[in-house]
Amino acid sequence: MNVSWLSVVRRRLASLVWVVIGVSLITFAISHMVPGDPARLIAGDRATPEIVAHIRAQLGLDLPLPQQYLHYMGQLLQGDLGTSIRTHRPVLQDIAAFFPATLELALVALLLATLLGIPLGVLSAVYRNRFVDHVARTLAVMGISTPAFWLGLGLIVLFYGELGWLPGGGRIDQGLAPPPGITGLYLIDAAVAGDWTVWRSALEHLILPALTLGFVHLGVVARQVRSSMLEQLGEDYVRTARAYGLSPWTVVVRHALPNALIPSVTVLGLALGDLLYGAVLTETVFGWPGMGAYVVDSIQALDFPAVMGFAVVVSFAYVILNLLVDLLYRRLDPRIQEVG
Repeated sequence: MNVSWLSVVRRRLASLVWVVIGVSLITFAISHMVPGDPARLIAGDRATPEIVAHIRAQLGLDLPLPQQYLHYMGQLLQGDLGTSIRTHRPVLQDIAAFFPATLELALVALLLATLLGIPLGVLSAVYRNRFVDHVARTLAVMGISTPAFWLGLGLIVLFYGELGWLPGGGRIDQGLAPPPGITGLYLIDAAVAGDWTVWRSALEHLILPALTLGFVHLGVVARQVRSSMLEQLGEDYVRTARAYGLSPWTVVVRHALPNALIPSVTVLGLALGDLLYGAVLTETVFGWPGMGAYVVDSIQALDFPAVMGFAVVVSFAYVILNLLVDLLYRRLDPRIQEVG
């Protein structure tokens, strides 16, 4: 790794510190603005004020807010996200249990957005201002503007309620045992174990939530690829390839497309981070047992440590993804040099 690459890593790691501080501070402030008392929820409506006060002292909620935040940051520096008020387990342990389901959903959604978005973008650029271009751009706009919860409910009504083709929620069918926990990703774990019944069930349960989550980013990918393809198709090397008598699709696929995909790496990397955040609504609609469902239940229970832990972990993952995208982009495009 050369000096310029090291400078990129240093900048991203420095930004990570400020991102974690900013996210934790904002999440802490918003969490404590929500009306309600976690100690009262734990104790119950019939608990005496003394019992509620004792629980507040155990949770550290009787301390001033600045002192609570500093105590939390001190734990965070040691890798401790605190203990969940709702589950009474370490937040890091809870997130480790729920994160694989969210990651599997996000990866499959990104795969669908990529496999559908790239061909749409290419066709839209090649047949610019023609019928195919209009259809592709319409789909892209629909993907960006369609609310995930509305699309998810519509897909459930159609494919589960009316047609009965696909399940409406969960990760696998009831009555099936989850595959041995190797990675936490059911498709991989079931394939490794050779349990194809569970693998098929997991795939069927993934289709609708992945389509819902990936449809938004399908539009983003298609628009980015279209823009990059239009730029590449106007370059001199493309005109030279055509002058040599290469077929139009050979020019597009072998010459223009590889260069057009380089800027899309940034979009895809950021899309994965967005999918981790955006999975909250999709998981709620489909009853997907991931971090989205975990954080929604934690918000309803006023579980401050769990909500803050979710925000910190996803923000950390987002910055790391940015770092990996920067490094990959510099690898794919050697023209990029360190400036300043």
